[in-house]
Amino acid sequence: MNHIRIFRQYIPAYILLLVLLEYLAMVTAVYAAHSLRFSFGYSVFSDFSGVQSRAQIYAIVNLICMIAMGAYRPHSTEGLTGSILRSMVAIFLIGTAILSASFYLFPSLEIYFGRGVLAITSIISLAFIALLRYVARELVGTETLRWQVLVVGAGDRAQRVLNVLTEMNADDDIDLIGCWPVSTAEPKVPAQKLIQPEGTLLQFSLRRKVQEIVVAVDERRRSDGNSFPLDELLDCKLDGIDVIDDLTFLERESGQLDIRTLSPGWLVFSEGFSFSPMRDFLERGFDIIASLSLLLVTWPFMLFTVIAIKLEEGMRAPLIYSQERVGYGSKVFRVHKFRSMGVDAEKDGKAQWAQKNDARVTRVGQFIRNTRIDELPQIFNVLKGEMSFVGPRPERPQFVEELSQQIPYYRERHRVKPGITGWAQLCYPYGASVNDAEQKLKYDLYYIKNHSLMFDLYILVRTVEIILLGKGVR
Repeated sequence: MNHIRIFRQYIPAYILLLVLLEYLAMVTAVYAAHSLRFSFGYSVFSDFSGVQSRAQIYAIVNLICMIAMGAYRPHSTEGLTGSILRSMVAIFLIGTAILSASFYLFPSLEIYFGRGVLAITSIISLAFIALLRYVARELVGTETLRWQVLVVGAGDRAQRVLNVLTEMNADDDIDLIGCWPVSTAEPKVPAQKLIQPEGTLLQFSLRRKVQEIVVAVDERRRSDGNSFPLDELLDCKLDGIDVIDDLTFLERESGQLDIRTLSPGWLVFSEGFSFSPMRDFLERGFDIIASLSLLLVTWPFMLFTVIAIKLEEGMRAPLIYSQERVGYGSKVFRVHKFRSMGVDAEKDGKAQWAQKNDARVTRVGQFIRNTRIDELPQIFNVLKGEMSFVGPRPERPQFVEELSQQIPYYRERHRVKPGITGWAQLCYPYGASVNDAEQKLKYDLYYIKNHSLMFDLYILVRTVEIILLGKGVR
């Protein structure tokens, strides 16, 4: 599909259009609610500036809440009902709570909504959003709006592209025309996906209205058994058809880097992996402000956690569990968490993966894990500079040593500070095996390559969904 690159992130154009339309719908809903509430006897334009500011704040707050609830995820497998339910939770519960609290905390902002006006606004907003979502789902899946993609290659790399697109459930957005073979070797893709070349690559692409060509050739050097179609690809490029390599295509569509086909050369010459003193300064300032703000909001929950642990396990039971983890530059530090397992969880001294429904977890521990309260003491790791708010999850030295021998590029995740939350935690459930660690590394490398302050803010907002829905908990 067509994408727009903003803050190093590829965002589908239809998602941006949907955000804009829903923003306008919610602004309109505020004006409509004022008119209905006062039975048209009150002119909203008599206090235009007041209504206008409230309308914009209402729309911005609820858009952020909808992002937090995952209402704008591309390639979503949820139907229209699931999408509307997420929007309903965002608007009626989270958005209403934030707006109400903001009025009492910051009365000078002039964002007061009467209960009647706020209720009517929310109902109208949800009706507009449901209508827009219905229209969007009807249009995006049509042949005219699906992104026409042709894969050049029919070997292992081409099959990898097909597999990832299938895993992502991308059929509604991408029309994969097929795979154009360039080698005499036995094709690895299914026969129904294999194209029998007729004419040149450009002639075929124009005839089938191809919008993007993905180059997924196993061997790109010219040889007797492999005639890489460089001249034909250049013709397509000069005729206005996008040409992209398979690694960049999968990075854009899936939000991860395919480490099994990744090469050091691609990492060197691709865009990203930019670091600077200014970036470090801004990130450190963001970490301090975010940590102190979170500490101010969550200290009551931390106090209740202390009391609950003592009540369940006795006054002498330890509260904090400290454990060695590998951080920035492969340096070892001690991470702090509220103890969620029994005191003798690793009595043999051997590191163990956490399992689903782990018997070592206490009753209080299960609750604080589900709500992520057990992670709150890591705020002090962030304030000390050992961690960032957003980054790869820090692993134990024993696991790092093991995984580095089995997974390529695993040590590259230590190029940035580890985080309390991160891109991998959003996109993949809790890992408890070597395969899980490899899958999460793909997302970690994507984050390291494309990290920015705005990306960090987006991840923080999306973390709300994990906390509320308890995703990825073990």
